[in-house]
Amino acid sequence: MAQIEQKDGGKKKKGAQKKMAIHVDFTPMVDMNMLLITFFMLCTTMIKSQTLQIVLPTNEDVRKEQQSQAKASEAVTLILDTEYNGDTPKVDPETGKTIHNIYYYEGVADTLFQTNKYLRKEQFIGNVNHEPQGIRKILRDKNKQVMEEYQTLKERWKNKEITKEEFDKLAKKNASDSLKTRPVVVIKPGPNTTYEGLINALDEMNINQISRYSIELPTHTDTLLLKHFEQANNETIIRPTVRQTASKATAAAAAPAPQQ
Repeated sequence: MAQIEQKDGGKKKKGAQKKMAIHVDFTPMVDMNMLLITFFMLCTTMIKSQTLQIVLPTNEDVRKEQQSQAKASEAVTLILDTEYNGDTPKVDPETGKTIHNIYYYEGVADTLFQTNKYLRKEQFIGNVNHEPQGIRKILRDKNKQVMEEYQTLKERWKNKEITKEEFDKLAKKNASDSLKTRPVVVIKPGPNTTYEGLINALDEMNINQISRYSIELPTHTDTLLLKHFEQANNETIIRPTVRQTASKATAAAAAPAPQQ
C-alpha cells in the first residue's frame, strides 16, 4: 500500500508548501505476480512430443494345436520390397511417394507349392473415395469381424454415447477378442526395403486393428516363392542389395584422391 509521510522541517516561511514523501509498498504486487505465474503454469497445456505409437502384439495364451491351426487358416505373410532407380528409391510421378511393393501369401509357405498357390502383389494405396484399396483392403477383409465392431464403437464415440477413454478400452478389448476370426500377420522386410516401407506396414496393423503380428526375416522358402513370381511375371525382385551398392559408391566418392 502507498503511504504519504509529511516532513516537519521546523520553522518555515509563511505560505511555503509542505514537503511530503510518498512510500509505495510493492510486496502485495509481487505476491500477486507469483500467484498469477503459478496459475498460468498449472493451467497451460504443454506441447506434447510427436512420437510414433506402436501397438505391440498381445501376449495371448494359445495352445500349440491352436497355433498350428491359426498358421494354416489365418496367417498372412507380407514380404516388403522397394523399387529403385539406380541407387535411389523410385518415386511415383503422380503421387510423389516412394513405390513400395508387398508380395503376400496366405497360409504356410511350405504348403503353397503343393496347392499351386503362390505370391500375389499389392502396394500401400490406402483409401480411395473412402474405400480401402491395395494391401489395406486385403487385411481389412481378413479382419472383417473386428473392424465391423470397431466402426460401431467409433460411431458411438462420435455420437458422445461413450467417452474417449471408454472407446480406447473397448477398442483394445475388441482387437484382442479370441472369439472373433482374426489374422496372424508376419511382416518380412526384404533386403532392399526402406525404413519407410516397414513403418507403412506397421501403420496398416494399427489402422486395421490387427493385434497379432510379428516382424521376421525372409526364409529360404520365401526366396523360392519370389523366384517363382519372377519367372511367372517376368519381373526382377531378387537383385543385389542396392543400398549396399549405394553405400560403397558413396564411400568411394568420399575417399581422397591419390596424390600425384
